[in-house]
Amino acid sequence: MITMRDIRRTYQTRSGPRLVLRGVDLDIEKGKRCGILGRNGSGKSTLLRIIGGTETPSSGFIERRMTVSWPLAFTGAFQGSLTGLDNVKFVSRIYGVDAKSILPFITDFTELGGYIREPLKTYSSGMRARLAFALSMAIEFDCFLIDEVIAVGDSRFHEKCRYELFEKRRDRALVIVSHDPHLVSTYCDEALVLREGHLHRFDAMDAAYDFYHQAEGIHQ
Repeated sequence: MITMRDIRRTYQTRSGPRLVLRGVDLDIEKGKRCGILGRNGSGKSTLLRIIGGTETPSSGFIERRMTVSWPLAFTGAFQGSLTGLDNVKFVSRIYGVDAKSILPFITDFTELGGYIREPLKTYSSGMRARLAFALSMAIEFDCFLIDEVIAVGDSRFHEKCRYELFEKRRDRALVIVSHDPHLVSTYCDEALVLREGHLHRFDAMDAAYDFYHQAEGIHQ
């Protein structure tokens, strides 16, 4: 379980402090599929980074009793001068995983072929995202974090990503942050809305969608 209480996050800007999260409370239980709706700039990605531990809150309490992934397809931790293979080895060491045991899956899933031994700076953005997604699937987590984009490439590769994440790992917890209610309704069993730094919770998903559409002035 992941427990968050009174999470606040302030950024210093040229015009003064900007409070992005204003006392967010959230519980993520094992197997829970939680969707967080919010418009661009509402603080969704900030909240996701705090859940994952790559960013610290300005104040508040968070306890993680589950292993948590980085945001799927996130490539910011990769080193461009290293090959794809060396990046796999590097990340594997951080998470205490034997790189040799996961490499067959990664090479098969990414379909990078010989490029796996080329420097990452020669990769296209799509190739980087494929490698990051495959690595996320190869290193098993209790909770997966998803920031808008859940798959890359053509429709066939989209289906590979969907199957790996939503079918083979249907027992895992998910946190999806998005401004797309359709994405949340398809893959989540609970929807919340992040608006003006506050996280609004609803008993029914339809109520969350209605609040989101009305608050953002979106015509259905």
